[in-house]
Amino acid sequence: MTDSVSLPGDHRIAHIELDEATIIWRNADIEQERRIAIYDLIEDNVFKPLRAAERGASGPYNLRLAVQDGRLLMTIADKDDELLEELLLGLARFRRPIREYFAICDSYYQAIRKATPMEIETIDMARRGVHNNAAELLLERLEGKVETDFATARRLFTLICVLHIKG
Repeated sequence: MTDSVSLPGDHRIAHIELDEATIIWRNADIEQERRIAIYDLIEDNVFKPLRAAERGASGPYNLRLAVQDGRLLMTIADKDDELLEELLLGLARFRRPIREYFAICDSYYQAIRKATPMEIETIDMARRGVHNNAAELLLERLEGKVETDFATARRLFTLICVLHIKG
């Protein structure tokens, strides 16, 4: 899994859905992050579920994300919404990055309203660092299950965070 993955077929996410029952609360800032992540993800992503591809699936894919019993449930379907496979990823290793990401995002949103440009830039650099580390962790967790790239993993991590928002 590298920054640039070239795959035969149309191995990409064409539609993504978050389990609305999982999302307990969100504010305008988080809703904007969700919209941007979904838009960017659909516009440009690499996503090849390996077991489905071995059975002949070539994409594009519909992806549904949910949290079930403390694990991330990724339901992968074809363009006709026929189930191809479901992946369950333990989220224990993501708890700290998610917590850190929420804390730094909160600081960032507060800074946007009243901080100097230099302070905002410093917080944004820290936010990107946390986000990048979490994307690397997601790439590790998807290894052997889904081939993807760093940008896709980054956007997926944003959506995983949205699923963890508590009021």
